[in-house]
Amino acid sequence: MTVVDGIPAGMTELEAQLIGPGGFFEVGSEVVGGETMTVFAGRLPSLRAALEASTAFGDREYVIFADREQRRVITHAEHLRAVASVAKVLREDYGVVPGDRVAILAANCPEWIVTFWATVSLGAIAVGLNGWWVGDEIRYGISDCDPKVLVADRKRLERLGGEDPGVPTIVIEDDFDRIWHAHPDAELPSQPIAEDDPALILYTSGTTGRPKGAVNTHRNVIGAVGMSFFHGARMAMLNPGPPDAPPVCQLVTYPLFHVSGLHMGAIAFMLSGIRSVWTMGRFDEELVMELIQNEGITGWSYTVTMLHRVVSHPRLSEYDLSGLRNGGGGGSAFSPALLEKARTAIPNLRGVMGVGYGQTECAALATINAGEELVAFPDAAGRPLPTIEIEIRDEDGDALPDGEDGEIFLRGPMVMPGYWRRPEETAATISAGGWLRTGDIGRMEGGRLYLATRKRDLILRGGENVYPIEIENRLEAHPGVGEVAVIPVDHEALGHEVKAVVVPLLGVELDPTELAAFCGETLAYFKVPSIWEVRREPLPRNATGKVVKAVLMNDAELQFAEE
Repeated sequence: MTVVDGIPAGMTELEAQLIGPGGFFEVGSEVVGGETMTVFAGRLPSLRAALEASTAFGDREYVIFADREQRRVITHAEHLRAVASVAKVLREDYGVVPGDRVAILAANCPEWIVTFWATVSLGAIAVGLNGWWVGDEIRYGISDCDPKVLVADRKRLERLGGEDPGVPTIVIEDDFDRIWHAHPDAELPSQPIAEDDPALILYTSGTTGRPKGAVNTHRNVIGAVGMSFFHGARMAMLNPGPPDAPPVCQLVTYPLFHVSGLHMGAIAFMLSGIRSVWTMGRFDEELVMELIQNEGITGWSYTVTMLHRVVSHPRLSEYDLSGLRNGGGGGSAFSPALLEKARTAIPNLRGVMGVGYGQTECAALATINAGEELVAFPDAAGRPLPTIEIEIRDEDGDALPDGEDGEIFLRGPMVMPGYWRRPEETAATISAGGWLRTGDIGRMEGGRLYLATRKRDLILRGGENVYPIEIENRLEAHPGVGEVAVIPVDHEALGHEVKAVVVPLLGVELDPTELAAFCGETLAYFKVPSIWEVRREPLPRNATGKVVKAVLMNDAELQFAEE
């Protein structure tokens, strides 16, 4: 394939065709939240409209939840009947009306998805509580969102230590089968839903401080899913594959309380009719390889940690993963070294891998870098997707030219209206003109976004800005390093020193002196860590795979129970 400036030949023309007049993803201008923005012209008006559209798929398989002990298959038709029944129960038995919150606290399961769709079809707000939270965080989340009803599994309720959640609770293992089948002939709700009505609340990862509930409207989610479909269409049209290729089947290992699991999984796959296979509970790399081999998986979206654990697994060669035709991920930055290791371990992913950038606050997506572009620009987070505007600004809020690092600002119809019941935090995050202040540092160069770090992670050493991700990427290229995190340590004269926390691969002994020399081969002297910690236990991470650096700096305790 011919590649010019990192863009495959024909891609620019194809993109223009897709979003131009008469294109399937035609864009136009509309006023959103008082600001004129670029939007998809032919979008659906609400998530319930998306649900209604799924009637066309009939008895086609929608989701399969599988582990070594069970395999539950739910068709689109069965799903619609269950959603209508549960919606009627929520309305008639629990008094749920538009604007009410229904909180969901559970591992990935069909009941989670059915509750979500039942809630949004009523015009109510589905709240995805973090399934990794421990008791204190669970109590905080319930208090914060103030739900009319809580739908939860036993395992997470047990974390409350026998304490009553304080709201009417539907226990999945005890009560859900009844409400799933309570009204088999029920119709979907019909009350009006506006595009800008809140649809859901998902909590930020909470790597520092209390997590905040990001509100996503029906417009936000439909806009984000539209960008995902646009990307899928351009890649499929550019690389159609053989005519006898098996049907698309996606493996989902993200949690449903995360935008990648909910928006890009449960919602996007229902609307597209794509069959999806979901894992349950704690991530198991051998189970993932078994499912890819045995379930006809053609695509998988992963976190950094998940991909690393699979491509580094000693039994990888024993599994046939040749059915994979695409792979991509987000949640945290992927180092070029890990991407190359994955291409070597799973050769059929070489030209089709992708990485993306986005936040819960913008309903998941802003940029994607995939295929040959990712090979050519492995450090880039990608070009902005249609309807997305990106600006890089300095400390005074002024736009910076290409090539200069600053804070990343995003704008578009997928940007949230704000945080749930947090007007001050909302005002600090959504600036004039509807721009989302991301808190991430990066630069635009050649039309592509490059990430530097989170603003709060920036290390200031002797007046020099040190971006941890640059050092982490270098150390991940070392053949003996499995995981790494770079953090600041206070220093009286310099302000900060640079500390590296590294986890060696199994059976490897790491020498900090040698690691420092390795860094010094490509990094300026002030970026080379002066403090080293070699540890055997994995780095503390949250459910989206991000390292919780506050724990490494002894500023906080890990408030998650890994699932």
